[in-house]
Amino acid sequence: MDKPENPRFQYDNPSSTGSKPETEKQREPSLGRFSRRAFLAQLGAAGVAATATPLAAAAQVETPETAEDQVAVPGAVPVTLNVNGKEYQLRIEPRVTLLDALRDRLQLFGTKKGCDHGQCGACTVHVNGRRVNSCLSFAVMHQGDRITTIEGLAQNGQLSLVQQAFVEHDGFQCGYCTPGQIMSASALLTEPIGPSDEDVRVAMSGNICRCGAYNNIVAAVQQARGNRNPSAV
Repeated sequence: MDKPENPRFQYDNPSSTGSKPETEKQREPSLGRFSRRAFLAQLGAAGVAATATPLAAAAQVETPETAEDQVAVPGAVPVTLNVNGKEYQLRIEPRVTLLDALRDRLQLFGTKKGCDHGQCGACTVHVNGRRVNSCLSFAVMHQGDRITTIEGLAQNGQLSLVQQAFVEHDGFQCGYCTPGQIMSASALLTEPIGPSDEDVRVAMSGNICRCGAYNNIVAAVQQARGNRNPSAV
């Protein structure tokens, strides 16, 4: 029994002798030359052509952006900050806070950004020996001041009295507030406050510990106060 003619076979093989309708004969030369491989090749070429222009445009855009990184920000002013005994020459906008200058420009990440409203004390640093919420103070205000961050307390690999006391009394849990707590406690050693635990709590009330390690913090501060060496503060 003869098999029925396969129209698809006839399209792929123009030499087939089977008769075709006139419309198929007219389309046969075009379809015979247009294989699946040719279709995929043309599709790939079209994709390359379509993406080449956007990629070239992106490359052109990236170049000036990289160059602009070297250009000073409009409105920036020169500022010299003395931080942990080292001077830094910066060009910053007048509205940049001391906290952001320390973290973003000087890469001193020990000073933490908590509330950014002066309510938690995580950003506490020393300015000329006094504790300051660095999130509430503009960097340009402290040109020539002596600034100390948590990174500057330890000397020659030796922890300060307050740092050592915090370790011994486990005065931290998550640790996020710890730099600010230690900076406040270190400044508190030279402040005229009473001797009791309650006096310490009042003096440290600007530093919030969300983990609730207050008892250990007070114990650490009291130990540092009792063993304070004025030359080591």
